[in-house]
Amino acid sequence: MDRSVAGIILAGGQSRRMGGGDKPLLSLGKARLIDHVAARLEPQVGMLALNANGDPARFAGTNLPVLADTMPGYAGPLAGILTGLEWAATNTACRSLVSAAGDTPFFPGDLVERLNAAAQERPGAIAAASSDGRLHPTFALWPLGLRDALRHFLVDEDNRRVSAFMERHGLVQVEFPMIEAEGRRIDPFFNINTPDDLAEAKRLLQSLQP
Repeated sequence: MDRSVAGIILAGGQSRRMGGGDKPLLSLGKARLIDHVAARLEPQVGMLALNANGDPARFAGTNLPVLADTMPGYAGPLAGILTGLEWAATNTACRSLVSAAGDTPFFPGDLVERLNAAAQERPGAIAAASSDGRLHPTFALWPLGLRDALRHFLVDEDNRRVSAFMERHGLVQVEFPMIEAEGRRIDPFFNINTPDDLAEAKRLLQSLQP
């Protein structure tokens, strides 16, 4: 656990490819998808919250604060990250925020440790995860001092591109290894977008269980 880092789970997507509804509330094994994500991230951070719009009661079982976007219009992942930055700056003594997607149940248990180590070498930069040469911008460590710049980027510039904001403010990529399971290489940042993805996640969960 790193008490200098707060965490935000981004669960505000509209899940169009799953037919709508709350994708993080889908069952995966004996728990919900959101429960798997929270169980991986909570031991790595000092405080953890969930970003989702609408009635927060549907996430009551997580026992996490549920934060609606602080700007209107479903502005995508950056709106959730802005919400997390402003919450962490006001409600915690943390210096940075790690974001994680609410539909990605197998991300590394050393995510925060490795992102934070990379950020220490480049003060003020955003450290983001990558695997197999591909950037995963929703898995990143964000300095709390970027919150005003991010609000300006979203509101005044009307720009929602996560990678564009990262590149403007300094980006450090941290490469994570693939998961070896059943003779296959699986991306640890494999996310669930479709019913087929959910079926694949259920098979992977079984193969990874002791």
